[in-house]
Amino acid sequence: MRERVRPQDVGLPEFGQRRTPGLRRQEVAQLAAVSIDWYIRLEQGRVGVPGTAVLDAVAQALRLSEAERHHLHLIARGEAPPARHVPAPASQSLRKLLESMPTTPAWIVDFRFDVLAHNAAAVALFGPGFTVGTNSTEPLFVDPAARDFQLDWDRIAREHVGNLRANLARHPDDPRLLRLITDLRRASSDFAAWWDDHTVQQRTNGTKRVLHPAAGVMTLHYDVLAVQDGSEQRLCVVTPADAHTEETLRSLVFQQTKLRAVN
Repeated sequence: MRERVRPQDVGLPEFGQRRTPGLRRQEVAQLAAVSIDWYIRLEQGRVGVPGTAVLDAVAQALRLSEAERHHLHLIARGEAPPARHVPAPASQSLRKLLESMPTTPAWIVDFRFDVLAHNAAAVALFGPGFTVGTNSTEPLFVDPAARDFQLDWDRIAREHVGNLRANLARHPDDPRLLRLITDLRRASSDFAAWWDDHTVQQRTNGTKRVLHPAAGVMTLHYDVLAVQDGSEQRLCVVTPADAHTEETLRSLVFQQTKLRAVN
C-alpha cells in the first residue's frame, strides 16, 4: 500500500533517491500522527489490538479504499470497522477566523475532541498528521512520541480525561464518544486509571512546554474558548509565552508556508 502512494499525492516533498517507490514508513507515521516505532510494529503485527481511530488514521494516510479499510480492521482487530464518523463542519465564519490568524496555531474541535478545522500554523506546530477528522486526544495515549512532544504530558493528558468525562455526562449515548473512551481505556493504563478515578474538569487555559522535533523546546499559553451557538464546538488557540518561542513559532510557520507554496 505504501508503494502506490507518491509523496506529492499527500502533500509531502520528495527529497533524495528512493530505493522503492511510494511512501517511506516515516512518512506514513508522520501522516497518521503516530511514532515510527509504533508504525513499524503495526506492519509487523506486534502492537496488540490497536484502536479503531488510529487504524483509520493509517488508512487515511495510505489512501485506502473503503474495502481496504474494512480489511485492515479485520486483520488488525478481528472485527469490522465502525461506520465512518463524519464530524459536523465548523462554520464558515470560524474558518475565516482561523485563516485570519496566520502565525497563531488555532483549530476547532467538537465535544469528542475531533478536529473540525485548523489553520496552517497548527500544522506547522503539530505536523502534517494533524488533519481534519483526526482526534486530538487519542495520540496523547496511543502514540509514544506524544510523551516526548508534550513535556507536561501528565497534566495535559489528565486534563483531556477529565474533559471527556464531563462531556460524556452531556452526551451519554453518543456512539463515537463511547467508542473513543472504550478504545482509550483498552489501549492505555494511564487513561484507564484516570478515567476510573472519576476526575471531571473543563480544560480552558494554561501554559505548557513542548519539544518540537525541529525547533526544540517552546513554552506556550493555551486557551480553549466555547463557541456560543449550541454546537459544543471549541476554538483552541496557542500563543507564545516568551520571546524565544515567538521567534521559533514564526520560523516554523514561515517554513510551512514555503512548503505549501512549493506543493
